[in-house]
Amino acid sequence: MNDNGQPLDRRRLLAGAAAASAVTVTGLAVASTRAAAAAPARPATRLIARDRIATAALRAPDGSALAVGVQTDFHARLAAWLAFWSANSPPAWSTPAQVVARVAPAGDALVLHAIRYRRDDELHAGFAAGRRDATHLATLASLHHHFPDVRVRPDGAIRVADGPAGFTGAPEQVAFAVAACRELWGDAAATAGRWAEHAARVLARAGQRTDAASHAGWAAFTRTSLRRGLGTESYE
Repeated sequence: MNDNGQPLDRRRLLAGAAAASAVTVTGLAVASTRAAAAAPARPATRLIARDRIATAALRAPDGSALAVGVQTDFHARLAAWLAFWSANSPPAWSTPAQVVARVAPAGDALVLHAIRYRRDDELHAGFAAGRRDATHLATLASLHHHFPDVRVRPDGAIRVADGPAGFTGAPEQVAFAVAACRELWGDAAATAGRWAEHAARVLARAGQRTDAASHAGWAAFTRTSLRRGLGTESYE
């Protein structure tokens, strides 16, 4: 891949966009009635209308422009995730220009089909759902880094639901870790029962000695797998 470009400018741009999105997060409305005090209900979350994630335009799978209602905290997490994905992508890739996705009616989940960047005035797919390659696993790693509920659909599209990131032991997280160890890191012996041992060896290659099932370890494992899959670090 061509390493020419301005990665620092791109990263600052997306980081700023992510921060701007975070500023939009509002407090949740809670009724202050006696009934609510006695048996408080789950607070309602206001949806905001958005046609972008950070600086990338939202597009439906059919290519049409997409304006959706999204929960404010979820939109902020999506912006931070896209900034993270882009900051760890090859320098020759521009800031993501389009995110092809569907957003759930409740505004708290997204199904990702593609991420496109512009080069030489043409759009290229840095991630495409139907392309099961290293970039697919890398993007999956970036989503596991930012969200607790990440699932791959049969067509390769990836569904993410809102929530704070971290290792939960969910089958989808373990399945990703095994696939990453095998396909990104070349450890064909990785299994679901002993994935943490194999992931620990991956982290050791990256100069980090930590438990991959811990909060810090999971963040490190997903980060290094993103970089490995997008080809920005080899850790050899």
